[in-house]
Amino acid sequence: MAVTKKTKLSREEELLLQDFSRNVSTKSSALFYGNALIVSAIPIWLFWRIHQMDLWQSAILFVVFSLVSTYLVAYAYKNVKFVLKHYIAQKREEGITKEMMSKLSEDKEMTKKEKDERVLWKKNEVADYEATTFSIFYNNALYLVLLIVFSFYILKNFNPSVNYVLSVGSSAGLLALFSTSSK
Repeated sequence: MAVTKKTKLSREEELLLQDFSRNVSTKSSALFYGNALIVSAIPIWLFWRIHQMDLWQSAILFVVFSLVSTYLVAYAYKNVKFVLKHYIAQKREEGITKEMMSKLSEDKEMTKKEKDERVLWKKNEVADYEATTFSIFYNNALYLVLLIVFSFYILKNFNPSVNYVLSVGSSAGLLALFSTSSK
């Protein structure tokens, strides 16, 4: 009989694992899904006003594909954020370390380990913020460009309902697919 030994991770180890995992915080997840819902609702206006689709007759189609698109765009946000966070952390490391050490140099009671932990925390905070904002900007821009290309160029001769389904589905699907490629 094999006995498994369960070791409990320290608080520092848990925080380190959290910083390097693909999971996003509840706050980031809410931000991602909120932004994804907004950008996924833009095609409703496009197809209602420009492609002359009736808003009430197509309401179920709009709701279903907006929700599918929201999920795929939020998925793309998470993937791009994960790839960018570590890249940004490496690029900002020197500047953040210099800034934090100058702020913390006055505190003589703080140990070297505590200072290093504060620098690491600040570096992760900055990288997380920058990766989040850039991921949202980049994915929104790419989604809308793909949507316009599909809607007005590739599928322009299709029935508006078919055009909507294929444009929104293809744009969100390609965005999610592109986000899975590594840097």
